[in-house]
Amino acid sequence: MAHVLSASCPSNVSLTSRTSAQSFTLGQTLCPTFFTPQTSTSPFRGLVLQMKKLRRSCTVQATASPVSQQAPPQASTNGSSSKPKRVMVIGGDGYCGWATALHLSNKNYEVAIVDSLVRRLFDHQLGLDSLTPIASIHNRIRRWKSLTGKSIELYIGDICDFEFLSEAFKAFEPDAVVHFGEQRSAPYSMIDRSRAIFTQHNNVIGTLNVLFAIKEYHEECHLVKLGTMGEYGTPNIDIEEGYITITHNGRTDTLPYPKQASSFYHLSKVHDSHNIAFTCKAWGIRATDLNQGVVYGVKTDETEMHEELLNRFDYDGVFGTALNRFCVQAAVGHPLTVYGKGGQTRGYLDIRDTVQCVELAIANPAKLGEFRVFNQFTEQFSVNELASLVTKAGSKLGLDVKTITVPNPRVEAEEHYYNAKHTKLMELGLQPHYLSDSLLDSLLNFAVEYKDRVDEKQIMPSVSWKKIGAKPKTVTV
Repeated sequence: MAHVLSASCPSNVSLTSRTSAQSFTLGQTLCPTFFTPQTSTSPFRGLVLQMKKLRRSCTVQATASPVSQQAPPQASTNGSSSKPKRVMVIGGDGYCGWATALHLSNKNYEVAIVDSLVRRLFDHQLGLDSLTPIASIHNRIRRWKSLTGKSIELYIGDICDFEFLSEAFKAFEPDAVVHFGEQRSAPYSMIDRSRAIFTQHNNVIGTLNVLFAIKEYHEECHLVKLGTMGEYGTPNIDIEEGYITITHNGRTDTLPYPKQASSFYHLSKVHDSHNIAFTCKAWGIRATDLNQGVVYGVKTDETEMHEELLNRFDYDGVFGTALNRFCVQAAVGHPLTVYGKGGQTRGYLDIRDTVQCVELAIANPAKLGEFRVFNQFTEQFSVNELASLVTKAGSKLGLDVKTITVPNPRVEAEEHYYNAKHTKLMELGLQPHYLSDSLLDSLLNFAVEYKDRVDEKQIMPSVSWKKIGAKPKTVTV
């Protein structure tokens, strides 16, 4: 028996996420509800997040019913059983989550997506849009089934609601949980007080709920959690993978690597790591923390199969990454915008390597009680190096690419030492895709293909770390 979603919802109901101080209306496309952002004559003015309690009149119920009479496909089982592993992908409608869900399904894992669909609402609130047109989650899953014959189960709801998460967990009974279900933008967390609070509440409480669900319903379930290299900051020593051995006053110990988070978002990830490490020690949970670098690219083998499977391509100043933004700027003739001195160096990886890394972690699970940390990236680049690479690739395609320096909206070191270790996933068999000339050509051609969808007003940075406000803000629509 497989588990499917049934839902009932009146037309005037929105789904909300609660905090101790206030509630943020998130909305969700399962119900015919529309969010109309207020407009204003100045950026970030006029939006007041609706303050309502979670309304139980919109219910999501997990029920059991047969999906197919065919025998289930065989997947990797790590030698424990002939039964295919069941993987719950929390945040499976997002950029990394969607690509991962398709990849695992294609590898014959039984997959369920759990998502509140709040990421789509963020775009509506801030007047943003993906460069690529994104189909609804329902159409995405239907298209995948029609192309492959493989079913992906869907549970729509907020993991900060433990009742909902418990029902989904009991219905699907996952062997592994891949947790992408967090607000993942540093600039978003720095817009104003309400979004800083939302980010920390959503990320920390949601992760705690996942930990309690594992403890309550399936203690052997393996948590594969997306962390971030941003937890480490930019120390003037090599960055190890999660732990560092220190000798102090003649005594030696191996301790968690020091954290120097640089935004309310990154701080939420630090809190997650501490909570996961504690529950592994106290409850015997098994967990893998994937401290991921900056991800680029759109195409995986699965998302290329049909236009309705296309992934997001964010280029704006809130959710976009430097490489995506540079490719879009080059495509539309906008100067590449280097923040400050441009020496900010980070780890980068292709989206195809993200899905590989997650699969490797699932196929080679942590031991019971083990909290292991993998640094998940394949190459290191500074912002200036990325700009140079995009300029050269654009010139080959006949694009006149210029670069300008703009004031850095972030509080960060603009010139620094950076050397992070990343060997553990390689040892498990990661076959990396490096940022080659051909891949840059592909990214630029992709940006050119969809350049008519570019909103140049969204390219420049619009969120300042030093000017974070107390009042809710939005952009002009």
